[in-house]
Amino acid sequence: MSVTSRSGAAPVRLRGVTKRYGATVAVSELDLEVGAAEIFALLGPNGAGKTTTVEMCEGFARPDAGSIEILGLDPVADNAEVRARTGVMLQGGGAYPAARAGEMLRLVASYAANPLDPAWLLDTLGLTDSARTTYRRLSGGQQQRLALACAVVGRPELVFLDEPTAGMDAHARLVVWELIDALRRDGVTVVLTTHQLTEAEELADHILIIDRGQAVAGGTPAELMRSGAENQLRFRAPRMLDLSLLIAALPESYRATETSPGEYLIEGRIDPQVLATVTAWCARLDVLATDMRVEQRSLEDVFLDVTGRELRQ
Repeated sequence: MSVTSRSGAAPVRLRGVTKRYGATVAVSELDLEVGAAEIFALLGPNGAGKTTTVEMCEGFARPDAGSIEILGLDPVADNAEVRARTGVMLQGGGAYPAARAGEMLRLVASYAANPLDPAWLLDTLGLTDSARTTYRRLSGGQQQRLALACAVVGRPELVFLDEPTAGMDAHARLVVWELIDALRRDGVTVVLTTHQLTEAEELADHILIIDRGQAVAGGTPAELMRSGAENQLRFRAPRMLDLSLLIAALPESYRATETSPGEYLIEGRIDPQVLATVTAWCARLDVLATDMRVEQRSLEDVFLDVTGRELRQ
């Protein structure tokens, strides 16, 4: 299965894309590129512009400025061909309320030239026992799994997944993660939006964080978690040690605290010189530091640093 466009272009490419709704700028001069056969996570707080960006990629909305290419095509002008080659999972489900789960999936499969076996897909996603249940009577997690099945049953080259594991328990979430990873191994490009940062960290090859319609950080999960000025060093030692000599030996911006009896925390950019300073301080006090570990920032730390910590409406 080919995952690149006829011109060999990236499956998803946005250049200088802007979208306004009245006086509100939902997306502002956004650049974005998704490589073939990779999982790309688009993250951001509520109202950041994620849904608008994905809707433009899917051809449901036209940008006010800039250009969008999906599989080398214009998602609005070439909408029929784009839809034939892509799969879309909407968080709201999009199924007929009175349709049975199996019927709905078979209907979607009938539109594809070479669909996956609906029975196999129902079994893979744990929906076989619910195949005769109407959509409106499915649980939220089951509705999400059916929406995912409908998005991938047509063997798309590119699939957009909106909050793919919302409402799912831990077991169902792992099954969906495995299916998404299998899509990548089969050469399918996946663009997903999610509020679950562990999901993005676990699945994504690349991440773009947007806020107020603009890109604020991007890279691989590892690159993002290594970014910024600080990580931290934790270790155990006898309690109530005099930290004044250590603080004096560390660069001015560093912090050293005893967070709980016998638990010490050094905050700043931890490098070999800092480790040597800490061990020299311990040696001067004739104490042994144990359980010493350097902890990098989590993806959640990065997300909150670049988008702020205030609650959004």
